[in-house]
Amino acid sequence: MARKKRGLQEINAGSMADIAFLLLIFFLVTTTMDVDTGIARKLPPMPEEEQETPPEIHARNIYVVLVNAGDNLLVEGEPMNINQLKEGAKKFINNNGANPTLSDNPEKAIISLQNDRGTSYKMYVRVQNELAAAYNEIRNEIALERFGERYIDLNKSKQKEIRKEYPQKISEAEPKNIGG
Repeated sequence: MARKKRGLQEINAGSMADIAFLLLIFFLVTTTMDVDTGIARKLPPMPEEEQETPPEIHARNIYVVLVNAGDNLLVEGEPMNINQLKEGAKKFINNNGANPTLSDNPEKAIISLQNDRGTSYKMYVRVQNELAAAYNEIRNEIALERFGERYIDLNKSKQKEIRKEYPQKISEAEPKNIGG
């Protein structure tokens, strides 16, 4: 009796696509994506061909903040501790013409920030946070005084009203080599 030689059986590949699809879904669902973080800033618009001359800004309406390579803070030409920056900025913004060396009013107040190229990122972020916190505290105080609610709890139109009266004007100059 002669034996018939059998060939190798073929693998059923019908469910292979299903398995690949399930693996793809599994990896898509379980993979986490890194979210970029940064400092939220509104950039100025692109310059137009024919720009009108900007209005003249008086020196008293500019609060000059410099950070050198040694992470030392110089505000209005005087050394300052980072912990005093928020209160100094609030005093400058909320002056309303009372002190002749500080801003005329909150709408004209501009904070000019300049860093050294050697400034640490940690110090840069701390300074940004202190300046933003000054505006946030002022807006919160005004919201509580006028509407009896915190600024963040107000509706959009009331927030816009306060933002218009207390605009956050932080001018950031290009970093230079100020020195240590």
